[in-house]
Amino acid sequence: MKEQVEVRQLREGGYIVIDDEPCEIVSISVSKPGKHGAAKARIDAIGIFDGQKRSIVQPVTAKVYVPIVERKRAQVINVTNNIAQLMDLETYETFEIEVPESLKEKVKPGEEVIYIESLGKRKIAEK
Repeated sequence: MKEQVEVRQLREGGYIVIDDEPCEIVSISVSKPGKHGAAKARIDAIGIFDGQKRSIVQPVTAKVYVPIVERKRAQVINVTNNIAQLMDLETYETFEIEVPESLKEKVKPGEEVIYIESLGKRKIAEK
C-alpha cells in the first residue's frame, strides 16, 4: 500500500517510492532557480530491500508516492540454508524469507525476529 503526498512534505528518514521500489530518504536539498522559477527538490534515497542508491529531482509541489512500511514480529519456525520459515505473531501467517548475511548466525528456530513489510516485499530487519 502507498499514499500520495507533495514533495515538500517529505523529511529525511522518511520513505518514498522510486522506480516502484520503497526507499528510505537519506537527504533532501531544495533549490529555487530564479525569480519566477519553481522550487525543486533533489531527493537521495536508498532502497529498503535492494540497498541501491537512487535520486530524483522534482518540483516541491509535485506529488509522489510514499510507501506504508510496517515493522512486524515473527517467530522463526525453521531455517534451511539461508531461507527461514517465519510465522507472523499477529496473523499467524507462515511464509519463507531469505536471511541476510549479517543475521545468519543469529536467526535460529524458536526465536523471534522483526521484519519489514512494504509493497508486497518482506525483509528481516533485526533479531
